[in-house]
Amino acid sequence: MVTFSSDCRATPRPLGWDDLCRDAHHAAGDPSEALKLAPRLGSLLPHPGSGRTGELWECMAELGAIDLTVARTVEPHLDAFAILSQAPEPASEIVEGAAGAAWGVFAAEGPDARLEASGPDTDVRLTGRKPWCSLAGILDRALVTAWTSNGSRRLFAVNLHGDGVRVVDAPWVSRGLASVVSTPVDFDGAPAIVVGPEDWYLRRPGFAWGGLGVAAVWWGGAAGVVRTMLESAKQRKPDDVARMLLGQADAALHAAASVLHNAAYAIDAGGLRDKHAWPATLRIRHIVHDACEVVLRSAAHGLGPGPLTHNEEHARRVSDLELYLRQHKAERDAVAIGDGVLTGMGATWS
Repeated sequence: MVTFSSDCRATPRPLGWDDLCRDAHHAAGDPSEALKLAPRLGSLLPHPGSGRTGELWECMAELGAIDLTVARTVEPHLDAFAILSQAPEPASEIVEGAAGAAWGVFAAEGPDARLEASGPDTDVRLTGRKPWCSLAGILDRALVTAWTSNGSRRLFAVNLHGDGVRVVDAPWVSRGLASVVSTPVDFDGAPAIVVGPEDWYLRRPGFAWGGLGVAAVWWGGAAGVVRTMLESAKQRKPDDVARMLLGQADAALHAAASVLHNAAYAIDAGGLRDKHAWPATLRIRHIVHDACEVVLRSAAHGLGPGPLTHNEEHARRVSDLELYLRQHKAERDAVAIGDGVLTGMGATWS
């Protein structure tokens, strides 16, 4: 059981969690099976900012440690319901209209794709292409951002099985998260339901919090890698280098866990809501990302090629984590952090 607490005591898990984790093991590598867990997860886990953010993130990390395909599949579903719970106008009818459905969140933009919304709020239609729509071919519903005539981005709920929606058959050659296919979706006058006012999706505090939920999953994936290092060390007496690399990986994860723990506490206490919420979140993600890369490097140097060529679970986890971490924009995110510091975000060293 993973924990972000400095005293290494995990938050109590919700009733039924052990059974769900057992089912997550069985769903490993299979998004369709993982999506069957989504409704149960939605009923078990709290939303970020509800006073139990730490519990939410630890559970997401635990799923990541079990299998990153499972965690990557269900994370957007949980994020979608968190977004709907934060909407300024009641979104209960949207949820009730798709009871038991599997949800995604499609908010990426691309240089050669643009999705536009037209019509009054009571009869919105979406037209254009949305890139990077993960698992669009097997999801039921999605929250999708589109551009309005005012040049703003707005969020909409869409039935992916409805009229005017076509999943593009595009190449997916990834070795990491190989079954979590991400592809463009074309919309041709597809009906959509408004979720929040213009630009609300990007300006709401929960936008920053969702990024930390992803970081918690990264952390869990890295924890799974370190467990393999520990198992290897127990099978034969480790030399000084193996012990050093294990200690290096442990220290990196411990530091990142402390940062996530503090962030969860801050969110539940009313923090990470001001104009600096996004760069502050990027700073936390940056720390978790770098810790995961330390773990991957330590494992590669300490374990050598053996587990990567003979251990299916470890090889898949490493490939999955390497790709998943690319959601972090590295140096570009560091620029945003620097801008935050320059505009008064605050820093421990200032």
